[in-house]
Amino acid sequence: MSAVADHLHRTSSSTPVHPSASSAKATPLRTGAEYLRSLDDGRAVYVDGERVRNVTTHPAFARAAQSAAKLYDIAADPANRERMTYTSPTTGAPVLRAYQIPRSHADLRAKRLASEMWSEATFGLMGRTPDHVSGFFAGFAAVPEVFAAGGKHYAENVVNFYEHARENHLWTTYAIVPPQIDRAKPGHQQSDPTLYAGVVKETDGGIYVSGAQQLATAGVFSDYLYLSCIHPLQPGDENYAIGVAMPMNAEGLRLYPRRPFAQHVDNTFDHPLSSRFDESDCFVVLDNVFIPWEKVFIYRNLEVCRDQWWKTPSHSYGNLQAQARYATKLRFMIGLAKRMNELTGNDGVPAVQVQMGELAALVATVEAMLEAQETRAVIDANGVVWPDKPTLYAVMAMQSENNPRMIEIIRELTGAAMISMPSSLKDLDSPETASDMARYMASGKAGARERIALMRMAWDFIGSEFGNRHAQYEKFYGGASFIVKTNMYRNYDFKRATSLVDAALDLPA
Repeated sequence: MSAVADHLHRTSSSTPVHPSASSAKATPLRTGAEYLRSLDDGRAVYVDGERVRNVTTHPAFARAAQSAAKLYDIAADPANRERMTYTSPTTGAPVLRAYQIPRSHADLRAKRLASEMWSEATFGLMGRTPDHVSGFFAGFAAVPEVFAAGGKHYAENVVNFYEHARENHLWTTYAIVPPQIDRAKPGHQQSDPTLYAGVVKETDGGIYVSGAQQLATAGVFSDYLYLSCIHPLQPGDENYAIGVAMPMNAEGLRLYPRRPFAQHVDNTFDHPLSSRFDESDCFVVLDNVFIPWEKVFIYRNLEVCRDQWWKTPSHSYGNLQAQARYATKLRFMIGLAKRMNELTGNDGVPAVQVQMGELAALVATVEAMLEAQETRAVIDANGVVWPDKPTLYAVMAMQSENNPRMIEIIRELTGAAMISMPSSLKDLDSPETASDMARYMASGKAGARERIALMRMAWDFIGSEFGNRHAQYEKFYGGASFIVKTNMYRNYDFKRATSLVDAALDLPA
């Protein structure tokens, strides 16, 4: 075991270490109010060609920032201490369970349950919450020798950053895909080699990075950006083969969110989901951003840049959280369908029950596959638990196929209900229209306001621009479907399958 790996073996154990035994300092659990104050740090976010002064007060982001702050309040609530935190191995203080490196199946289950509690607070609609990239860094720190292949100090850097983020309850997002400029050419053959994010200068104190990268979902709400590349790189692309962390207010770092759905929303009744849970996917531009060496984990190394995702449990931990979030979202989806059926009085219709049965089968499959990642998890030579990869990639491979089918089932169930709603909340309150609303918009089991509120939510989930962003998000969650299915191909036990064929061929005549 390497010195760095030995360090991790000691500091990721369940036995608390006295604070004096580590340079890490205990920080009280972060509250939502503290988190919101931290966002007013001068970060460069641009909407409609103008710089946003403060994301916590800007109409495009304010309500989503409040939803994000709620996550920290949930974790800081003493009633949730056991579920949302674990004991820091270096300070003995409670830290977010999201950063735990699991050493038993129970640890892995505890991480999933913590992610479920957070995902339920956003109904599965915010995917890049603080427990996503923290899972990647837990995976990096669990196998630091992968980074040590580029130099021991890089492994030490990634462990130190992991511990810093863990002890300070930080939120890191990532941008790990090159921009879609000319995918027919590698980065170094683009019309300008600095179009893709990469190293442009090296100094004694650190490196400078310029270019663009996508897609920093929740970047406007995060503390740090992890910049790296998950796309295949080739010789000549060394400048892009990096892994670096930078604060979101780093000089030269600019965020360009896609059109915010909440920006022009005037009430939460008509836009109950898009007003609160738009996590904002951001295009990242870097203009000579300085990265000190201690925040550099991979430097011009094609092999390490590739191996960080597959030779550590990072991809598995991050996507275990993602599937916990997705399972929660599907429960919310089927709950919406069930409530709509009940309000319209068709819940007992056999044809409706058949469609709901199909929907339930697809949701239950995701739930079962999520838990199977834990029960089939393996423990490596260093005692680190890895979620079962074949199970993970199987459910991810079918996500892009099944999610559109589930949405289509709900569209069939609702018919014209979602598009026969009045124009806005004002129709319910206006003396000229209120009586018509009360008379014709009610159902046999609910008044007009209750029925319209549910249908508004269903439309926001399925038919609005916010809903269609989610359809696109889930379809390409793990990348293009051929990428995810290739991951499945690489991890399936074909040897066991073909041995059955060979055994059958060897049967005596």
